[in-house]
Amino acid sequence: MSSLLFNSNNPSFLNTILIPSIYETNDMASLEREAIQKQIQQDWANREYVEIITASIKKIADFLNSFDMSCRSRLATLNEKLTSLERRIDYLEARVTKGETLT
Repeated sequence: MSSLLFNSNNPSFLNTILIPSIYETNDMASLEREAIQKQIQQDWANREYVEIITASIKKIADFLNSFDMSCRSRLATLNEKLTSLERRIDYLEARVTKGETLT
């Protein structure tokens, strides 16, 4: 078999063994290109996923900030009403303690 490899009368046999054919080179380049394209597509898919998650987190944060402001406003209004009612109760208690009529 080794005599076939080094046989100067059969150079095409050496070429088929030692040098990849054009088709094999194209196939390897094609496979490499497909692998790179797949990586790029996966990268874009990951970026889109991250973008969706980021936008969702932003929406949640905006909602929570809005909810917080709404709650604070409503609680402030309730606090004012309670303070007013407490003052009125204090006033009425003072009048009852002094014996004044409430009419």
